[in-house]
Amino acid sequence: MSATAILLLAINACLINNVVLSQFLGICAFLGVSQKSSASKGMGAAVTFVLTLSSLVCGIIYKFLLVPTGLQYMKTIVFIVIVAALVQFVEMFLKKFVKSLYDALGIYLPLITTNCAVLGVALLNVQKEYDILTGTIYGFATAVGFWIAIVILSYIREKIVFNDIPKPFRGFPIVMITAALMSIAFFGFSALK
Repeated sequence: MSATAILLLAINACLINNVVLSQFLGICAFLGVSQKSSASKGMGAAVTFVLTLSSLVCGIIYKFLLVPTGLQYMKTIVFIVIVAALVQFVEMFLKKFVKSLYDALGIYLPLITTNCAVLGVALLNVQKEYDILTGTIYGFATAVGFWIAIVILSYIREKIVFNDIPKPFRGFPIVMITAALMSIAFFGFSALK
C-alpha cells in the first residue's frame, strides 16, 4: 500500500469507522471506565498498547505459522491466547510501576482480554488480507480512535455530574444518550471518505 493509502486507512479506522462509536466494539470498557478522565486515559493507553502489539504479533503468527501449516481455522483461539498474554504483561507492568492506574482500572484491566475490539481488529486484519505492517497501523489507528472516544466521554461525564438532569435520565441513561450523540457526531467524519 502507498503512504497515502495507509494514511487514509488510519484516518478511517480512527475517526470514520471508530471502533466504539461506529462498530460498537469495546463498549464494556468504554462505558465502564469513562467515569474519570485519568482512568480513561490509562485505559486508552493500555488498549493502544495491547491492540497495536496484538495486531503485529497476530499478523506474524498467522502469516508464518498458521497459513504454512494449514491451521488458519485456529486463528480465533490463537489470537485470544496472544491477547490474553499481552494483557497479563500490561497488568503486571501497571501493578508494579503505576499502582494508582492499576487500582483505578480495577476489573476493567483484565477485561481487555475479552474486549471484542482487540480480537475484532486481529480478525479484521486477516479478513481484509492486510500485510503485517498495514495490519499493525490499522490496529494502532483503531486503538487511537478508542482512546479519543473514551477520553471525550470521560470529560463529558465529569461535567454531567454538575448539571440538573431530570431524575429518569440520571446515571446510565444520560451516559447512553451522550454516547449516542457522540456516535452521531463522529458520523459526520464519514464525509471525509
